[in-house]
Amino acid sequence: MASNTRILTLCVFAGLASAGLASAGIASDAQKSIMQKKDLAAAEHMVQEYRKTQPASPELAAAVSWLARGALFAKEYDKADAYADEARKMTLEFLKGRKLDDDRWLPAALGASEEVHAQVMSARGENDQAVEFLKAELKTYGDTSLPERIEKNINLLSLEGKPAPALQEDVWFGSKPPTLASVKGRPVILFFWAHWCPDCKAEIPILAKVMQTYGPKGVKLIGPTKYYGYVSRGEDATPEVEKPYIDKVRLQYYAPLGDMPAPLSNANFANYGASTVPTLVLIDRDGIVRLYHPGNLTEQELTTQLDALLGTQASLKN
Repeated sequence: MASNTRILTLCVFAGLASAGLASAGIASDAQKSIMQKKDLAAAEHMVQEYRKTQPASPELAAAVSWLARGALFAKEYDKADAYADEARKMTLEFLKGRKLDDDRWLPAALGASEEVHAQVMSARGENDQAVEFLKAELKTYGDTSLPERIEKNINLLSLEGKPAPALQEDVWFGSKPPTLASVKGRPVILFFWAHWCPDCKAEIPILAKVMQTYGPKGVKLIGPTKYYGYVSRGEDATPEVEKPYIDKVRLQYYAPLGDMPAPLSNANFANYGASTVPTLVLIDRDGIVRLYHPGNLTEQELTTQLDALLGTQASLKN
């Protein structure tokens, strides 16, 4: 199983790509050095050279945040925290006289700096303080694009071992979703997905194969999704237009998962901090979250976790 640090780094990359931020420029170049080449030194040199000829900018702040993520990935915690602090200070300077979401690079830089700082604190044994820091950030930036992302990081540090938040289930696709309370006694897989998400589609055959084995043992699969405000080719869409489009995608690509109940609610994503898709959450028979995982899981990772949830019990009642 990947560490939270690795999960965080991969999730931030996925978030930037899906938001259309992975374009040419210093931030993109730094990202490629970190993610594709795993070369923090090259990324640092690139940013240093860029600084010699270019003034500070929101994109440069985002590039520095990539250095923070690279150092975190390398477990160079002091360096990671220093870069995170620099990216934060740069972002706050640019926020004088403008809103966070006025520039696409500012939430990317600030969100990454928050994530890295919290992960560094956790790595130093200050997990409770890291959660409190993120909660304070959530209050400060609650009216921006960051809350779901911050919630994700709070959950990465604190949701495992806690009762699973209830799901909003009044609108759905597939079979009617059960309440989590009604399926206590059975392990549950929550599979947060999006209609635009290729990684979600890649997880489908894995989940389908897993459920062939574990469905008869009582494991329940629920697939929350939400409105994104657009349909194919990024065309803006009202909920009335997007809802049938989501169902069309579900019927076309998610058929291997059968009649999986799929509650449609932005609140579920907010409550679980599912700013990365897919996000997989495993809940035990007592309704306690045992795994919170932004990103894909392999079949082996998923079956290992389910075997642990099932223990020695051969099967559960359907």
